[in-house]
Amino acid sequence: MAHVFISAAHKSSGKTTITLGLAAALARRGLSVQPFKKGPDYIDPMWLSLAAGRACRNLDFHLMTRDEIRASFGRHGRAAQISLIEGNKGLYDGLDLHGSNSNAALATMLGSPVVLVIDARGMTRGIAPLILGYQAFDPSIRIAGVILNNLGGARHEQKLRAVIGHYTGVEVIGAVPYDDRISIVERHLGLVPSNEAAAAARVVESVRERIEQHVDLGRLLAIAASAARYPEAPAVPATPAPAGRRLRVGIARDEAFAFYYADDLEAFDAAGAELVPIDMLHARQLPQVDALVIGGGFPETRMRELEANEALRQELARAIEAGLPVYAECGGLMYLARSISWQGETARMVGALPGDAVMHPRPVGRGYARLVGSGEPGWWPTAPEEGIPGHEFHYASLDNLAPELRYAWHVLRGHGVDGARDGIIRHKVLASFCHLRGAGEGGWVRPFVDFARRGGA
Repeated sequence: MAHVFISAAHKSSGKTTITLGLAAALARRGLSVQPFKKGPDYIDPMWLSLAAGRACRNLDFHLMTRDEIRASFGRHGRAAQISLIEGNKGLYDGLDLHGSNSNAALATMLGSPVVLVIDARGMTRGIAPLILGYQAFDPSIRIAGVILNNLGGARHEQKLRAVIGHYTGVEVIGAVPYDDRISIVERHLGLVPSNEAAAAARVVESVRERIEQHVDLGRLLAIAASAARYPEAPAVPATPAPAGRRLRVGIARDEAFAFYYADDLEAFDAAGAELVPIDMLHARQLPQVDALVIGGGFPETRMRELEANEALRQELARAIEAGLPVYAECGGLMYLARSISWQGETARMVGALPGDAVMHPRPVGRGYARLVGSGEPGWWPTAPEEGIPGHEFHYASLDNLAPELRYAWHVLRGHGVDGARDGIIRHKVLASFCHLRGAGEGGWVRPFVDFARRGGA
């Protein structure tokens, strides 16, 4: 199973742009390319999906069991001719002392050769000890090649190639010159999801052309083909879909709400539900649905358009009062609040939750989270002992909250709504700042669909 792990010496080395360009270039050659992203991320996978023409899959030690990671990698990787795994942060960066959840740990588990992206700005001979250190730190990791990024010109490239060849023996398979346009793209990729960028296809095309000019794709393919034979993935038991009518579950899919994992979306089908996309910016009314999901995104950037769609906001508020089951995460929670305030302006939202979302210049909640059931009865996962794994990345707080609100979870790690609680319960709405895994063992999708199937009982 041909695959390669694209990692870096440190974050902001340009590996997302490099991986995006590689996926687009290989797909243009007619290859089926399966992208993977290590860790919790919505934006990079959206771009990688666009470039490869296949849904990117996340591989996350915090949200998934080892068997689930192996099963996902094996299932989707075998369906393509080559897989690209983009790491997060640096190769050896991780949460604990031993790096048990690092990129290196994932590469080891999957038997992946590693291509290291190195931001070479200002470097000459010093690149050798950097590479040697990465080789020596964990000899079980096979650094099969490097891609030099942000080079200062032809002379800079020649010096680096000579140093690397003399001291390390690692193959240089690409050398990408510094380019203001690519730097702009890198910032763009990290801030704007591909569904919101009007010129997304042109962005991908420009990166593809750059990578084709400066990376030896033949050598990359040879490295991918040299990957250790991946063993048969363990079978993950699947619960059959319930018999009877398939539920219709509305899902917010537009320029304001787009943060969904491919595995979670597929879990609805397995649970016996059909997803019905809804453009919350432009739809004048709710379609006929049994339940509604509003994921994360950037509602603050579209708050005027969301406010202007008063007909939908009012209809949704009435539906919630009448008992429509709703699951909302982060941006979805903000949309259900009374208002959103950002950059000195305030816009009215649905008003189904008694609170006001206020954007701040710095993150309020960021990173992995862990929740435990508060004792409130309901359909949601509780995991009273070990806690429920999740992640959060929000700049918003929820202010002026009604004191009588009920919460599904206490926060063991993270921030949630107020640093201690998350998962606001109101009517048949569950709204949280934390993102939880919907698929797999302990995921929220199946119990939510079952809850809707019972009429919210």
